[in-house]
Amino acid sequence: MPSTPEPRSGASDDERIAAADAYIDALASHRADAVPFAPGCVRVEQGVKTGFSGEHLRRSLNNGPQYRIIEATTDRTFTIDGDHVHATFTVVTKARFAGRRVVAPVRETFLIPADDGRIHHIRARFSPTLRREG
Repeated sequence: MPSTPEPRSGASDDERIAAADAYIDALASHRADAVPFAPGCVRVEQGVKTGFSGEHLRRSLNNGPQYRIIEATTDRTFTIDGDHVHATFTVVTKARFAGRRVVAPVRETFLIPADDGRIHHIRARFSPTLRREG
């Protein structure tokens, strides 16, 4: 079983963005062992709790069928507001319909306190849409 990365003292803004970016990478790579989740990390998607601990989130990203449809994450931008790292990006799925692919612009807010640099909370909002291929 992978261990949770140790807390860090005084994480920089770049390190906190890297923590959020590691999570976004894991959505498509399905390799979340390096994502610095706090043990009690919670994820709320569209207002529904979908992650119940750091280890639950890690297991879900590594093996969960709900993430297997994700092919890529693109167009990433990050901003920081206090202990929050805000990310916008696009999820590109493997699903295609009549020459169109299902994609979703995503807005996620990560609670990543500078005192430890780990993800304590994730709030996700997205709006699936169809995009013409080619």
